[in-house]
Amino acid sequence: MKRMIILALCLLLAALPLLATAEEAVIPDLTVKQWDIPDTEGMAFLRKMGVGWVLGNTFDAHAQNFNGDEMGLETYWCGVKTTEDMIKAIHEAGYSTLRLPVSWHNHVDADFNISEAWLSRVEEVARWALNSGMYVILNTHHDEGYDWFYPDEAHFETSSRYLTAIWTQLSQRFADCDEHLIFENLNEPRLTKDKAHEWSLDENDAGCREAMDCINRLHQVFVDTVRAAGGCNADRYLMISSYDASVDGANSELFHLPKDTVEDRLIVSVHAYTPYSFALDTRGTKEYSVNVMANTAAVATFMNDLYHMYIEQGIPVVIGEFGAVNKDNLQARVEFTAYYTASAIARGMPVCWWDNNARRGNGENFAIFNRKGLSWYFPEIRDAMIRYSKRLDAE
Repeated sequence: MKRMIILALCLLLAALPLLATAEEAVIPDLTVKQWDIPDTEGMAFLRKMGVGWVLGNTFDAHAQNFNGDEMGLETYWCGVKTTEDMIKAIHEAGYSTLRLPVSWHNHVDADFNISEAWLSRVEEVARWALNSGMYVILNTHHDEGYDWFYPDEAHFETSSRYLTAIWTQLSQRFADCDEHLIFENLNEPRLTKDKAHEWSLDENDAGCREAMDCINRLHQVFVDTVRAAGGCNADRYLMISSYDASVDGANSELFHLPKDTVEDRLIVSVHAYTPYSFALDTRGTKEYSVNVMANTAAVATFMNDLYHMYIEQGIPVVIGEFGAVNKDNLQARVEFTAYYTASAIARGMPVCWWDNNARRGNGENFAIFNRKGLSWYFPEIRDAMIRYSKRLDAE
């Protein structure tokens, strides 16, 4: 028996180098053109934001008929309660921004007053990050619905009342927090009931045009509400998204930024899982190489559009969500992450990795951080982001 155990151990030890090799991934050495960035306060602010990590499927979890304790929604999707040690681990790894998505509609009364318990818990996590020196992006996330927010004329009044109530309470609660706290009004605002246009903006469609007009006006409600709250809200940075938070939406002539009482404090918010087949489609391609022009062109093209539309004009842009779903293709995801991060930073745009803690049911696994073990599933992806989180000409 001892011989068999010893033999088995020897075979296992002999196989370890092969197993390690199969899991190893190499971060590519990249040379990416550094674009001219306007010398403004907003652009300097973006540089300080660096790269971020999104606490996904946590406070943004929601349920249509949730009958349990409302506080259980924090773990309803992800199964893990957020701890201060988790936030510390993210920060110590090199991430300087935490995006904190929150769905509020399961936690409000008929007058849209937020539950004290829920608001206090969100505040606790936000202040853990703020106290560590991180930047925090706090938003309204999955609050789409006729009773809360919906971008059409029939529900505009309700949407306006809902957003005014939510942002009045958040602005008052966080009035003492300096510029490290950023407010983001709407996450991927869209016509969720119109499946033909939910994820596709058609500028010639009357419903889409109406939705864009409502979104623009609701952003103005948001800005006016926050600014009126006083304290640090008077000049807080605010993130504004177009239809779906898509690049096409941001570049649409139908989208415009709201008026503000202070200059250079509005940030365009964009989400881009590009190229789609590789980054988001679970049935799509697994291959990505920084040596293949078609791969890099897809990323460079949309970033060039954002640069010329906004950055070049002195208007800040944050890519609040990106990532690549796990298809057992680590080397490809590392190369993608390195090129994506380097390209965005070179154009002056911070990026945030969407980490959904392996969401159950839909197969879209973007998790790179082990929240229970406080370790990294894919340290190479983390290291690729951190390595290219600084301007290449400054290294």
